[in-house]
Amino acid sequence: MTDDQVEPFFATLRAANPLPTTELEFTTPFELLVAVLLSAQATDAGVNKATRKLFPRANTPRAILALGQEGLEEYIKTIGLYRSKAKHLLETCRMLVERHGGRVPRTREELESLPGVGRKTANVVLNVCFGEETMAVDTHIFRVANRTGLAPGRNPLEVENGLLRRVPKEYLVDAHHWLILHGRYVCVARTPRCWECAVIRYCDWQPKTPPPGASRA
Repeated sequence: MTDDQVEPFFATLRAANPLPTTELEFTTPFELLVAVLLSAQATDAGVNKATRKLFPRANTPRAILALGQEGLEEYIKTIGLYRSKAKHLLETCRMLVERHGGRVPRTREELESLPGVGRKTANVVLNVCFGEETMAVDTHIFRVANRTGLAPGRNPLEVENGLLRRVPKEYLVDAHHWLILHGRYVCVARTPRCWECAVIRYCDWQPKTPPPGASRA
């Protein structure tokens, strides 16, 4: 993807979805932190199904600590790796209470010091809750950035840095939402749905996938 294609690429995505947001359900920064922590190797739909039961019962660090390991596991046992996630979440809640007065911190360093919170999770919280221009590179963004030629990289950090360099500032706050949704529903892993792609003219991927039933010749 050439430099002069980057702006119209994002302009097209914005025109189709002017107000993108995460598909995780939350009402507070802490609820989002919990949801993102639980979402590793799980679908947003699966996380939402669990948190719809969990949050009415416990949606603060102290309330989740009161559940204990077994109590918390009962709410999230439908999510993959739920035992280790419950352990990390309880440790995170303990640190939030002891070090941050029960509030979600607003710096990357403090967020990444929490158990189970890596760079991607910190970027999501900083972006969605606090409006920072961060790029949370998950498998979808990694694939789209490499496949389209927008920001090729060998690992998530390389892709993140490439995106921060190439994405025009006016699109930075929302860019990772557009890229995630595009990768989740159009530029999918096995057979990209090129025939539905609004930004196909800017994409480096070859050969383009023809519509179902169409000849590749």
